[in-house]
Amino acid sequence: MITIISLFYGILGLIIGSFLNVVIYRVPRGESIVSPGSHCLVCGHALSFWELIPVLSFIIQKGSCRKCGTSISCRYPAVEILTGGLFFYTVWLNQGVQDARVFWYLVFVAILIALAFIDLDTMTLPDGLVYPLLIIGLLGSFVLPGTPGWLESVLAAAAAGGAFWLITLVYPQGMGFGDVKFVAALGAFLGFPHIILAVFSASLAGSIIGLSMLLLHRRKIKQPIPFGPFLSFGALAVLFWGDQIIQFYCSRVFC
Repeated sequence: MITIISLFYGILGLIIGSFLNVVIYRVPRGESIVSPGSHCLVCGHALSFWELIPVLSFIIQKGSCRKCGTSISCRYPAVEILTGGLFFYTVWLNQGVQDARVFWYLVFVAILIALAFIDLDTMTLPDGLVYPLLIIGLLGSFVLPGTPGWLESVLAAAAAGGAFWLITLVYPQGMGFGDVKFVAALGAFLGFPHIILAVFSASLAGSIIGLSMLLLHRRKIKQPIPFGPFLSFGALAVLFWGDQIIQFYCSRVFC
């Protein structure tokens, strides 16, 4: 039964991923995510229902617009598959957890995906997504059992955001204010010590990827790298495995 429920949410994730593609494209441009409906960005062809089926439509249409033949980026189905996979894993991993808390996690996952790809495209983290993430995190701490308590949530948000704010003062070229607000929102969701682990994981992943790109001459040393995707990665890693990582560390350090 749990597997069937997980599969259901995985399929739902594919659909949400299709919507996230709209969010990722339109929100940074200040466009409505509701109107107009989905359409080809080149010829304006309004997509019919069967052209909006996640992943399958891309395969059937061979990755191109049915009317003008313009190629469609493979990132569209990639976002759908990523969202579907993460939704499936989130539900599967949280068997027996209160439904409201699982839904809270799914909202968290969806916003993280959108912010990661927007930052990749534009080097910005829009307030229209970051502030709702912060508010949802704080609200969850007040009403959902098993989440960080409200005081812990507020303190984690303030401490994480404050630490990043100090970094922007010392080294403004290396950190944007969007990252400050984003990490504060993550603190509200994750609490202590999980936010510390999330930032450490993000920094480690960012260092590895950044160094690899430099060695492969894919990026210049002074060329900035968006940190939002790494923060999203760190937050997801902590959401899924944070307790196990902390327990493993404590068992080795304090044994």
